[in-house]
Amino acid sequence: MAQLDRLLSHVIAKGGSKLRLEADKRPSLDLRRGGSVDLLPNPLPAVMVDVLAGDVVPPEFKNAWATEGRAEFEYNLSGQAFLIRLTRYQEVAQITAEHLGPAAPAPTVKADLPAAAPAAAAATPVATTAQPSTPKPAPKSASKPMSTPGGTGDAPRHALAERLFAALLECQGSDLHCTSREAPLVRVHGDMQELPGFQPLEPEALLELMEALATPDAWARFQSHRDADFAHAYDAGGCRLRVNYFHDRVGPGFVCRVIPNQIPDPDKLGLPDPVRRLCNLAKGLVLVTGPTGSGKSTTLAAILDLANQKRRDHILTIEDPIEFVHPRKGCLVNQREVGTHTDSFKSGLRAALREDPDIVMVGEMRDLETIAIALETAVTGHLVFGTLHTSSAIGTIDRIVDQFPADRQQQIRVMLADALKCVVSQTLLKKIGGGRVAALETLFISPAIANLIREGKNFQIPSAMQTGRSYGQKLMNDSLVELIKDKKVEPMEAYLKCPDKESFIAACKRAGIPFDLRLGEVEA
Repeated sequence: MAQLDRLLSHVIAKGGSKLRLEADKRPSLDLRRGGSVDLLPNPLPAVMVDVLAGDVVPPEFKNAWATEGRAEFEYNLSGQAFLIRLTRYQEVAQITAEHLGPAAPAPTVKADLPAAAPAAAAATPVATTAQPSTPKPAPKSASKPMSTPGGTGDAPRHALAERLFAALLECQGSDLHCTSREAPLVRVHGDMQELPGFQPLEPEALLELMEALATPDAWARFQSHRDADFAHAYDAGGCRLRVNYFHDRVGPGFVCRVIPNQIPDPDKLGLPDPVRRLCNLAKGLVLVTGPTGSGKSTTLAAILDLANQKRRDHILTIEDPIEFVHPRKGCLVNQREVGTHTDSFKSGLRAALREDPDIVMVGEMRDLETIAIALETAVTGHLVFGTLHTSSAIGTIDRIVDQFPADRQQQIRVMLADALKCVVSQTLLKKIGGGRVAALETLFISPAIANLIREGKNFQIPSAMQTGRSYGQKLMNDSLVELIKDKKVEPMEAYLKCPDKESFIAACKRAGIPFDLRLGEVEA
């Protein structure tokens, strides 16, 4: 089934006359009774309009579409006929689909068309009966556009999936956990709780749901490897879902994380000005670190969006899977997904050097080779953003250096001192009154800190950060104390999340914050 079919079905259901799809605009439906309505809450990126067009163009018009950038043909869906016009101007595709009414039974029209000269057929409007199964692409290309930059893939058709996702969004949960023989649970403001109104899920029912939800590639990967990752567009909720399938001792299960369609606002995230200005860097390495679920992807997406607005460059992202979708604003944005568009982070990053990027975002720097290529990319004049699972800015430097053999570590220290521009380490805390707030530790590489990294004296960096606040330096304890003083988090919550508890207690004393130390020590 072509992905455009879902939008065309709305034309039939709503009594529409014409569907219009343009880059960076919401899909618009002209009504027969007059006026128009938007079919989706968010604009379609240019890349997704091109994907939708390529999904339905019949084989005999593919050459004309590729070379001349235009095609016109008749398309049938559920017994209704549409006249579809595809145009491309300055590499940006546009689609219009005019509803013609009930389709005439003419299965032989396509057979009578001459096999040659598809370009001539496209130049002169020709009606041909194109059943939805005719333009169906190969399974690999059919499955992944649902979870790649458009975010307009098929919504879950499984009734239980629709109920689960609706309940997840209704309770403002961040994650949905479905495990065999357990009732579904959601994470709300950091705490796990059962979803009301749901019974324990049996393995057979869970497998049926998972097969209906997964893309063909993800389902094949799950059957062969017993786990799989993919992104799913949930248009009814105006969001996307990052999905992981797994098997445990009881049976199958999956976890979904909500990814809003809207790019996060730096003001709502509370990003300080020095962090926002990272989008203006010409070159270097910027790392956003923290434990799983600490909001690293959200912070990176906000910084990339600022660059997308302010610059006129080429942004390339390598993610697993694609999370936030960045439409074209000031920059050309190419988003590649590991397992779909490239084999691995390291292969995608190595290829990036030949793709003329100005900014490269690596979703996760998992291994030595990926870190080495990212460093090389930053040293050769690109701006590289990446993430690591470390709990402090200084620990990030140690983690990178320790990845390499002893005989290369001094060389890596020198490269880090030259390439590294900033490390943002963050953690999420429960907010007073509900919700969560991020505490940020920011390490900006000043000349003095670069020299300490070069000489391997990382233990002196905290002292240099305390005396270098003009560069934007902030220790995690200082950030936590500020949140306590602003009445955003409880002292105990900050104590439990801080990496250095002794220095945190001393910082609270200096700030005059009353805190029951004995209770804190017991809870830790």
